[in-house]
Amino acid sequence: MKTSKPNLAKIIFFDLISVGKVPLVLLICIFASAMGVVLTTHMSRQAITQKDTALVEREQLDDEWRNLMLEETALAEHSRVQASAKRDLDMKRPDSDKEVVITLK
Repeated sequence: MKTSKPNLAKIIFFDLISVGKVPLVLLICIFASAMGVVLTTHMSRQAITQKDTALVEREQLDDEWRNLMLEETALAEHSRVQASAKRDLDMKRPDSDKEVVITLK
């Protein structure tokens, strides 16, 4: 004589379908809620990572902008422009007797 083992999964399944419809619906709601929490957490972590990346990029661009402003200031100095005019264009400052001052009335 063979004794068959009852299949516990099958018994639980038929019990949930026949008797426990409310617990089944609640179980499905719990799983859906848990998946929503996991998805929301994942999306918020991605957003934080993107924000941090954007902040790092902003700091790099800010540093580059400061360096460009310093370079612009250095290139626009009067003494550098005057030296470049003398060297490259053979320009020289006119003598004081050749200067003409023009005033508007």
